[in-house]
Amino acid sequence: MVEDLLQLNHFIAIGGLVCIAAVIVLLFDLLTKQKLATCVTRWGMVVAFFSVLAASSLTLLYSEGFGIVPCGLCWFERIMLYPQLFLVGGALYFRDLIMPKHGILLSAVGLVISLYHHYIQMGGSQFVKCPAAGADCAKRFLFEFDFMTFPLLAAILFAFLIVLYTYMLRASKSATA
Repeated sequence: MVEDLLQLNHFIAIGGLVCIAAVIVLLFDLLTKQKLATCVTRWGMVVAFFSVLAASSLTLLYSEGFGIVPCGLCWFERIMLYPQLFLVGGALYFRDLIMPKHGILLSAVGLVISLYHHYIQMGGSQFVKCPAAGADCAKRFLFEFDFMTFPLLAAILFAFLIVLYTYMLRASKSATA
């Protein structure tokens, strides 16, 4: 079981690196010519849905399947993640063009929390005491490539979602203009 957990950690960390590359490419495209806008606008909500579904499932697998107790900051990050599954799913079903605003808000708050959490896990001092009883916010359960932690993966996902939602907002503004 420990070997499976280590392999899963490595696989997830590689996925995080791929997601960093995607954020860089999409952000560069968003700030320049937007050659990917049509593709991202068409498939962005589907990609966002499956990204949030995978992340939510993995958080539950680690806590419920592997017995890793989430700390207080992990719970705050989950609070910003879990509702997006229903928001994005509903937006896909109803073809909602306003949902990305709500997703950006949730993702921005989640990004700030997860970056602070990563800072703590990399040895930074805590400005706010860990809100959990029985779990330590500074304890790392995943540490791949000497920098990749669960909070950093959450930050990467939130940044990825913000970029996707921004594409969708721009498309909805140009469609209504």
